[in-house]
Amino acid sequence: MAKVKKAPRPKAITPKGFRDYFGAEVSERAQMLQQIAGVYHHYGFDALESSAVEMVEALGKFLPDVDRPNEGVFAWQEFDEHDKGDWMALRYDLTAPLARVYAQHRNDLPTPYRRYAMGPVWRNEKPGPGRYRQFYQCDADTVGTASMAADAEICAMLSDTLEEVGIPRGDYIVRVNNRKVLDGILEGVLVQNDKTSALPTDFKTMMESKASDWEFVSRDAVLRTIDKFDKVGAEGVTELLTTGRKDQSGAFIDGVGLSQLDADKIVKFMLSRGQDNKETIANLRTLIDYSEVGMEGVDELEQIAALLEAGGYGPDRIEIDPSVVRGLGYYTGPVFEAELTFEIFDEKGRKRQFGSVAGGGRYDDLVARFTGQAVPAVGVSIGVDRLLAALREKGRIGGTETGPVVVTVMDRDRMADYQAMVAELRAAGIRAEVYLGNPKNFGNQLKYADKRNSPVAIIEGGDEKANGVVQIKDLILGAKIAESATLEEWKERPSQFEVPRGDLVAKVRDILAGQGE
Repeated sequence: MAKVKKAPRPKAITPKGFRDYFGAEVSERAQMLQQIAGVYHHYGFDALESSAVEMVEALGKFLPDVDRPNEGVFAWQEFDEHDKGDWMALRYDLTAPLARVYAQHRNDLPTPYRRYAMGPVWRNEKPGPGRYRQFYQCDADTVGTASMAADAEICAMLSDTLEEVGIPRGDYIVRVNNRKVLDGILEGVLVQNDKTSALPTDFKTMMESKASDWEFVSRDAVLRTIDKFDKVGAEGVTELLTTGRKDQSGAFIDGVGLSQLDADKIVKFMLSRGQDNKETIANLRTLIDYSEVGMEGVDELEQIAALLEAGGYGPDRIEIDPSVVRGLGYYTGPVFEAELTFEIFDEKGRKRQFGSVAGGGRYDDLVARFTGQAVPAVGVSIGVDRLLAALREKGRIGGTETGPVVVTVMDRDRMADYQAMVAELRAAGIRAEVYLGNPKNFGNQLKYADKRNSPVAIIEGGDEKANGVVQIKDLILGAKIAESATLEEWKERPSQFEVPRGDLVAKVRDILAGQGE
């Protein structure tokens, strides 16, 4: 009889582009989410929790560099009894689901509707160092008003949020631009090819010619290119807008195909930031006075700057910066980005700025996809994982999380006594647990407590029980004494105490307070 093959065991590996989070990381994230939610709530925004799964058609084609609706997202086709075959996908952000929610429930929601949402999103993109396919976002949006006061409020709230979570003023800047200004700059910009080289140079004459005789440059291609300004600089953007350039690996990246004149115009626009917001706005008016939509965008930036100044948010916190683009295609007006300005060291020991941790903007056409009616909206999204990484870089969070007080087990037949101790500690607000492993080897119990980074261990053997006392071991102090046994300041301090059973909670609280100091 043939031997039956055993089924192969599954490999215990994390899927590519994903990761597991343990202890302190989860706690730090939860604390940050609570802090961010507190600011959002303080500003009058209500919480919303929508489904992690959306219909693909509801998500739309808004991811950068995406040509097909189910590319860039984790999508699957689900057949019902009618063999319909609907496409569904995990959400790639929290904004597209909001558009669906508002369109679906708009008759029951106030207008404007102000909501915040927090949770994981998924991108089916190539993973890389620090780039994962699942990450957390914290969004806040105002739907149903075209007032620039909503945009200014979002920027102010973003500034307050960064300071609330531990990024002090001076270590960040919120930069604001307007897609309408960008559209104005792009008016009349042509791809340079055989067809367009024969066109008249006069813009008015060219516009009056047949549309089939020339082609405008892809707006998204230019926006994606100038969005790399902070990475490759003015010279790099110029090369990418024209003939192309070699990247750091030596690979050649094709250019968009603009003329040098048009590329210079775009780069000049991106470098038009002045000493303050007023000077920047004046520079933009000079550069874009030929474009009606561009001037409308400058007017909106001027309104935002005035509102922020009135609220006490100066250019040290929020500034107008023409180099801000934002990659998503659904933005229609003001766009903004929060950048951390302090320096860190990369994996090769080189200094660099930490970069962007949040962004957003106005998206007046997103809800209209469902309703057919224009519904103005503006929002911001904070990348929680990036922000946590920034705080760790600055040493403001991180390290080893303190574990629970461990009640050791000297006699397994007296488990009820040990559970009573734990119950008293927990009732007093002290994190505690009973050792639930094999109690035979007491040394293993202390090793377990060390591995848990426990601050205190409770010991009650038969003798202690008979005498009505417990032993309380200060594990933190004990570890310091072991490391620096020659230091008199540690040798003079006992690390283990015998106290009456009734004083258990009070003594543990006293030891924990001393460790905190």
